[in-house]
Amino acid sequence: QVQLVESGGGLVQPGGSLRLSCAASGNIFRINLLDWYRQAPGKERELVASIDTGSSTKYADSVKGRFTISRDRAKNTAYLQMNSLKPDDTAVYYCNAEVRHWTGTTRVYWGQGTQVTVSS
Repeated sequence: QVQLVESGGGLVQPGGSLRLSCAASGNIFRINLLDWYRQAPGKERELVASIDTGSSTKYADSVKGRFTISRDRAKNTAYLQMNSLKPDDTAVYYCNAEVRHWTGTTRVYWGQGTQVTVSS
């Protein structure tokens, strides 16, 4: 089993910044892919950013140039640096990881989510 714990959410004014963290622990041989998703009230969950084992990144058009995803392999931790935040960025942010276990199996895990609210 693997646990993903997000942190760093909170209330920020428009134009401000936040840095989210996602720490993975447990039966981890390798984390293949790390994603950040978000879900706003009344909307579907959407992919915000992803980073693979080669550190290649992808971003949703709505956050390109403002958000940066990164990972620390030694700490099994992913980060999402969010700058120039807008009210439309308000959502619960979830970490998602595709993990290869020491047993050789692969499984996708979700964190519990962290609330980000952008408001004046």
